Amino acid sequence: MLVIPAIDIIDKRVVRLTQGDFSRETFYSNDPVETARKWQDQGAEIIHVVDLDGARLGEPKNLDIVVSLVKALDIPVQLGGGLRTKNDISRVLSEGVSRVIVGTRAATDINFVQGLLAHYGEKIIVSIDAVGVDVMASGWGEEIPKTAADLASEVSDIGVSTIIFSNIKYDGTLEGVKEYWVRDMIQSAGDAKVIIAGGVASIDDIIRLKGMSKENKNLFGVITGKAIYEGKLNLADAIKVAKGN
Repeated sequence: MLVIPAIDIIDKRVVRLTQGDFSRETFYSNDPVETARKWQDQGAEIIHVVDLDGARLGEPKNLDIVVSLVKALDIPVQLGGGLRTKNDISRVLSEGVSRVIVGTRAATDINFVQGLLAHYGEKIIVSIDAVGVDVMASGWGEEIPKTAADLASEVSDIGVSTIIFSNIKYDGTLEGVKEYWVRDMIQSAGDAKVIIAGGVASIDDIIRLKGMSKENKNLFGVITGKAIYEGKLNLADAIKVAKGN
């Protein structure tokens, strides 16, 4: 299982939101590249980048920062936020991003995702962001009339290889990962690999998820943000636990 550090960007700054609320922003750094290098030095194997400006406005807004990250790092960068057209996705991949994360268009247009899979295969990740079971889109500002489980089943059936499930209710709260929710999401994902996000608070969460990954081989990883930025979780230690050390 991988522990994947998140770098969320607003106006070229590293921030975290609480429960996806743009009015509840916590600032951490003016230097996303330095931040990413720190996580790489602590053993990260992937950097998870979210262009929050892009997510809110519907198109990439911090691509220059993303390109700088790709050039500065020796590990893959996966990117989400505002990637809602094939042209934008093609452009991002051409700049060296390893995988792109599609959220809003996946929730509203399954045929669009199917077309992407035909061209890009495993480079396409679907993000399912939910409050409880209700799917949210457009920077978490629009409720979609689907449940997370139903959407997961849809995208798994068309061949999406990796799904990120974000528990918005607990994102940025440091309240801990909810095991019952993780189990429900894994069950709904079919054969797809599952990455969990939302609520990571301490090494105890990593230990529990590592145990669950032994029972559920498709639990591929967990994304952590606020916990590592605020010193509640040491990334290097978390990675050791996730690897079984």
